[in-house]
Amino acid sequence: MTQRPRWLILMHQLPPQPDYFRVKIWRRLRAIGAVALKNSVYVLPNTPESREDFEWLFREIAAGDGEATLCEANLLAGMTNEEVEMLIETAPRPGGSSQADRERRRAIPVVKTRPRGATWVTRRNVHVDRIASAWLIRRFIDSRAQFRLVKPVGYQPAKGEIRFDMFDAEFTHVGAACTFEVLIGAFGLGRDEALRAVAEIVHDIDCKDDSFGREETRETADALAELYERDASDEARLDHGGMLFENIYAMFGGKLS
Repeated sequence: MTQRPRWLILMHQLPPQPDYFRVKIWRRLRAIGAVALKNSVYVLPNTPESREDFEWLFREIAAGDGEATLCEANLLAGMTNEEVEMLIETAPRPGGSSQADRERRRAIPVVKTRPRGATWVTRRNVHVDRIASAWLIRRFIDSRAQFRLVKPVGYQPAKGEIRFDMFDAEFTHVGAACTFEVLIGAFGLGRDEALRAVAEIVHDIDCKDDSFGREETRETADALAELYERDASDEARLDHGGMLFENIYAMFGGKLS
C-alpha cells in the first residue's frame, strides 16, 4: 500500500494591499505552527488537523483576493525531514490577534426560517468546532436534528441536507469567525451572553489565535483532548462533547435544557 506523503505544503500569493490582511495571514500561519520552507511556502505535518487548519487558511486567502495552492509532498532534496520537524517544534507562537482583526469579519447572513428535523452533515473525526456546533444546532436551532458524518472527499449532498463546518457548506467559517460563531450570527442567537462566552472559547481553541483569552479556554481544550483520546467514535464525541458544552453554557449563566 502506498504511504501518504509526509507533509502538507501551502503556497500563497497575497495582494500587496491592505497591509492588515498580509499581517493577519502571517499571524494565522504562526498560530497553527506552520513554518516557511521559503518565501510564501509553508509546511505542516500531513495530519487531519493540519489539513483542516490549512484548508481554512486557504479559504481566508481566497476571500481576501489572494491565491493559494495546497498539496501533499515528500522532501527529496534540500531540507531533511528532521530539520523541518525541528523548525516546527521550535516555531514561536503569537500571543494573540488584535481587536481590529476581529472587527474585520465579513457580514454573516441571517436565516429567517429555522429548519425542523433536518439532516445536518459534517466531516468525520469531529473536533471542537463541529462538536460545539452540533450541540448548538440541536440545543437552539433544530431540536430534532439528525447528524450525518461523511468523508471529506467524494461526498455529494442529498436534497434537503444542511452542511456545516466543511468545504462549500451552508454554514462554515466566514472571515475570522469559526462555524460556531457563524451559526450564532445566522440564527440570531447573539443576544445570549452565555452563548457568546462559549463562542469565544470555541473560537480560540479552533482558530488557535487567542483572540479572546478567556481563562476557561485551556481547561476546555484539555477536556476535549481527553475526549478525543477516550472516544474514538464520532457519535460518542458528539454526545459527551455536547454534555461538556452544556455545562460550560450553564457555568456562564445559561439555562439548562
